[in-house]
Amino acid sequence: MKIDKKIIKELNEYLEEFNLTEIEITEKDTKIKVSKNFGSNINQPSIASNNSQIEEGVSKSNQIVKNGIEVTSPIIGTAYHAPEPGAKKFIEVGKKIKKGDTIMIVEAMKTMNHVPSSSDGVVKEICIDDGQPVEFGQTLIVLE
Repeated sequence: MKIDKKIIKELNEYLEEFNLTEIEITEKDTKIKVSKNFGSNINQPSIASNNSQIEEGVSKSNQIVKNGIEVTSPIIGTAYHAPEPGAKKFIEVGKKIKKGDTIMIVEAMKTMNHVPSSSDGVVKEICIDDGQPVEFGQTLIVLE
């Protein structure tokens, strides 16, 4: 089977452009997955023949990067720190929050989805910039 390198380069460019960690394309009986190299900051395309290789990389990445309680995005969309431009932010680093408090809004398909905190804690780190695209399961904040 011959793989067109141009397709891999295009998919790698999409990873950068849309700040993704993984992208997949399927044509007939050929499936190509391109993902970021989880061991470094340099994006290197890789082709996986099954999902287990990708899933191992994702779980290792989450374990290494953060210490504390991670609150993740429930959907793909654009994250916002405040209910509207110029308004007070939902959270700040050092702020104590309770389980169920809104930490951000993730907009998907013109719908504003409030993201609740999954537990009580103090905001240790905000991992997403205002207006940044997020993926399902991506860490939004870390609590102590």
